[in-house]
Amino acid sequence: MNPTESAAASPATRRLLPVADGRRTRAHLRTALRPRRLLLAATTAVMVAESALGLVGPIAIGWVTQAIVDGRGTSAVIGPVALLAAAAVLGAPATWASNVLLARVVLPEVARLREDVVGSALALPVDTVEAGGSGDLVSRVSGDVERVTEAAQGGLAGFVSAALAILATLVGLASLDWRFALAGLLAVPLQAYTLRWYLRASRPVYAAGRTAEGHRTSALLGAFAALPTVRALRLGGRQYARVQDASLAAAGYEFEATRTATRFFGRLNVAEFVGLGAILLVASVLVRSGSASVGAATTAALFFVGLFDPINAVLGAFDSVQQAAAGLARLIGVLDATPASAPVPAPAGSPEAAPRTARQPVLALDRADFGYGDGPDVVHDVSLRIAAGQHVAVVGTTGSGKSTVATLLAGLRAPRRGTATLDGVPLADVSPAALHGTVALVTQETHLFAGSVAANIRLARPEATDAQVAAALDAVGATGWVEALPDGVDTLIGAGGHHLAPGRAQHLALARLFLLDPDVVVLDEATAEGGSDSARLLDTAATTVLRGRGALLVAHRLSQTAGADTILVMEEGRVTERGSHQSLRAAGGTYASLWEAWSRPG
Repeated sequence: MNPTESAAASPATRRLLPVADGRRTRAHLRTALRPRRLLLAATTAVMVAESALGLVGPIAIGWVTQAIVDGRGTSAVIGPVALLAAAAVLGAPATWASNVLLARVVLPEVARLREDVVGSALALPVDTVEAGGSGDLVSRVSGDVERVTEAAQGGLAGFVSAALAILATLVGLASLDWRFALAGLLAVPLQAYTLRWYLRASRPVYAAGRTAEGHRTSALLGAFAALPTVRALRLGGRQYARVQDASLAAAGYEFEATRTATRFFGRLNVAEFVGLGAILLVASVLVRSGSASVGAATTAALFFVGLFDPINAVLGAFDSVQQAAAGLARLIGVLDATPASAPVPAPAGSPEAAPRTARQPVLALDRADFGYGDGPDVVHDVSLRIAAGQHVAVVGTTGSGKSTVATLLAGLRAPRRGTATLDGVPLADVSPAALHGTVALVTQETHLFAGSVAANIRLARPEATDAQVAAALDAVGATGWVEALPDGVDTLIGAGGHHLAPGRAQHLALARLFLLDPDVVVLDEATAEGGSDSARLLDTAATTVLRGRGALLVAHRLSQTAGADTILVMEEGRVTERGSHQSLRAAGGTYASLWEAWSRPG
């Protein structure tokens, strides 16, 4: 799909990545936290102590009140005041310790989740990413990770601390008189009903809001990716309207979430007044009957008033928790979307990333058919075989299926029918590490990563020395112009760096390929960006890289096909001619006509 098509695609036609359900999300959390259960227990113990210290204030004030009512002297107040001061002194370090311990429990798991999601995203099948649109994936690895991180760093600590404070306060009320606790519990049905309503009302709003943000990101990426086309065809107004519609839809869900939260907190205030009124009524009855002292009644009232903030914190935290839960479900959906046969990319230095052992593999397609998504087949009954050192060239008009065949051989896509194999093993059954160490694909669209020239080349082999990087540049004839850059191989390129022409970017891609040293190379018009001045240089570099390797060449210039062992001519997804350069010219078919037209002067 080209950028214009991507920009024009409707969100309704996308097949978004899956979203994990509640059971799968809870199972993931249990598995993630199981190794840290001892640290989690210690964190809980410290938080319980912190909550207990929070009860000292109302208790001390109740004692002071009772001392005043009884007419006792100043000495009766000294003890409660000292106890209050001690609680204040101990409360600060207890809060600090609980936050630090909780961070040690949660933040490493959030970091691991982020790494796992990025790794899984890189291992997703190309068709899966294209079907959902890049915006859906980008919004997950950015916005959803941010939501989960914010909840873990701030909201979760406050949520757990407030929940324990509520539990401790209810125990304190019951210890004064069970009727105080019963009166306070009158607010619970209202709060429970309100929370249940909120969870039901907010969950779909937040989930839809995160999806709408993904559509908005897709609209933005589509517009910017196709910016030259948008300007050339004067599509700015249409793209602006599309982004505007997506933004308004996302904003609408944000407004609905705010409206729901406002109603939620309003209902909580009603529950608070009901509970406080019940506490004061019971206190009045108990004090009049002599069943409770004024000090105990004061403590009970302060206990319940002290519940306002924790209850609001707990129930209010459901706002951020709901957003984080929606984001977490989408992140786990990325993990679940990664095929079991496609583990996340191995880091440099791991056994899977170790240098390969040179061998002579055979890469083949056998009667392969392929189509995109649910659409019709665009490749029909294609068979080819690339043995050790053999070069196969594919030529044809735009849309004939050449690039699709290249992706089938590189293992980026799987045939609907027929097979794509490496040494007789289906590519789907070959581990990504083994496949990527054996077959390398270079396309016309070369991406430059933000970093130095050397760093971009070293992506092929992170452990490569400076001398090996220099040798790769020299092998493809790029040393001269690279050394002429402001800082040579240390010149920053990519986003925000020194601009390189497309032909230069392809030249670096060939140097990177030389450093990777794969057994089989698939070049999909990998030298097409070179103008007349650099075309010969790029072709020479490609010849150097391909020497001694098996190769599939999707040719942009027919000069690249003359030396191939086998040439395939494709039309409408089918191979219509097959043979050597000489035999196809002698046959007088499509290839002969193309060669004659290309060779004709002027």
